[in-house]
Amino acid sequence: MKKQLVINGDSINDIASFYQEINRVFMERENWQIGNSLDAFNDILYGGLGAIDGNEPVELVWLNMDKSRVALGYETTKQYYQEKLAPGSPYNQSFFTRKLEELEAGGGQTYFDILLEIIGEHKNITLTRK
Repeated sequence: MKKQLVINGDSINDIASFYQEINRVFMERENWQIGNSLDAFNDILYGGLGAIDGNEPVELVWLNMDKSRVALGYETTKQYYQEKLAPGSPYNQSFFTRKLEELEAGGGQTYFDILLEIIGEHKNITLTRK
């Protein structure tokens, strides 16, 4: 039997609130939380910390996914990339410049798309969209 975890899309309005919801769902039993990081999100999906025990089968139910898709869409993603490109930023400027150009040209991934791609890389996790 698969463990079921439920993300409430109504709680997601931006990147920060996405991670608040992820911490609520995945890190409830921990005495620490993950930061606003795609790498950290990917790490908790591997299991061994938080709600997923190792490589156990998980059904990840995402309620009101369409609201999350909009909240983590083009504008949010553009702002995310622009923050990575701020003067003095330690991030790979050429990488984020390219990502921003792809997004603005209509061919780049949104933050939401990136999250779905990360989830899809974990074969033990089945995503149910609601």
